[in-house]
Amino acid sequence: MKLVALKEENQEKRAAIVPKFVQKFKELGFDVEVEAGIGENIDISDQMYIDTGAKVQKRKELLKDADIILKVNRPSIKDIDLFKPKTIYISFLDPFFEKDLIDKFSQKDITTISMHLIVRTTLAQKMDALSSQANLAGYAAVILGAKYLNKILPMMTTPAGTISPAKVFVIGAGVAGLQAIATARRLGAKVEAFDTRKETEEQIKSLGAKFIKVDIGEAEATKAGYAKELTKEQLDLQREAMKKAIATSDIVVTTAQVFGRKAPIIITKDMIKDIEKSVVIVDMAITTGGNVEGAVADEITKIGNITILAPSNLTNEVALDASSMYSSNLYNFIEHFYDKEKKTFHLNFEDEILKTACICHDKKLISPILNKGK
Repeated sequence: MKLVALKEENQEKRAAIVPKFVQKFKELGFDVEVEAGIGENIDISDQMYIDTGAKVQKRKELLKDADIILKVNRPSIKDIDLFKPKTIYISFLDPFFEKDLIDKFSQKDITTISMHLIVRTTLAQKMDALSSQANLAGYAAVILGAKYLNKILPMMTTPAGTISPAKVFVIGAGVAGLQAIATARRLGAKVEAFDTRKETEEQIKSLGAKFIKVDIGEAEATKAGYAKELTKEQLDLQREAMKKAIATSDIVVTTAQVFGRKAPIIITKDMIKDIEKSVVIVDMAITTGGNVEGAVADEITKIGNITILAPSNLTNEVALDASSMYSSNLYNFIEHFYDKEKKTFHLNFEDEILKTACICHDKKLISPILNKGK
């Protein structure tokens, strides 16, 4: 089988494959081809791919006879026109917000697999690209916030006096939030955190942070591990508690997202307009609408003394490691379904991992998440 990895567009620095995994795919039995310049944004030359067994080609040549196509982000409609029918395409795809693309895949009879939809089970953990990238994004969010802060994070004792540690407040204790907590703690900040799911309290405390308790009633998680959407009354109670914590913080990191829906507005303009001290807010949910009212993707917004950062791609800040981890996720996914004797990718829809991650096959929607509308 011919496995192809395409170069990204639109300032995306990550690559779907790094040389280490070219070699691993070759050992499985694949012919590996990559698009020229695929690694240029992470300082990996075409020659380094060639040295590990890949063939370097231009995009049009790659697509005409590819069996499996790997990418980080969505392809263009123009690219899909070049895919041959029955091609297996794998990348991050949000089927709830990219329906035009899914329709095109289905019409062209492309088996489409989204790394967004990998189930969160023990077996699938090494394939969970959403978590691997969120982990790095949580780290990058704190580093970005520290860059725009007008003070240091750790406590420091000097002959001139003692500097108190900065206070970091993290909203949401999923993968990104927990890494943000851990990073802020490693940098010496005092950390507080909040999550609607009560079961995260122990995880937050284990990282050395204080868990802020807010009685908002029942707030459960989905079977996939995501927080469920809150009611208006619950959001109002949460915002009141958030306002108090934000007013005494130096950096606030928001990570709240609801799977398949627009991100909830957690911080409103009214909550922060009268805060007298300088606060930096990093909105990690901007790609699905954002948690902060008034935040604009990839721009710096000022509301009084508050600086709001809304980076749409934090993993770009650590693109080499992000590419390595994503390559590993893809390899583990493909290797799990690869028949070494027949040297083919086995589309086993009895397997929960593939059944859930596959958006469409044979011009039909496959994923039960989509069919149930959840």
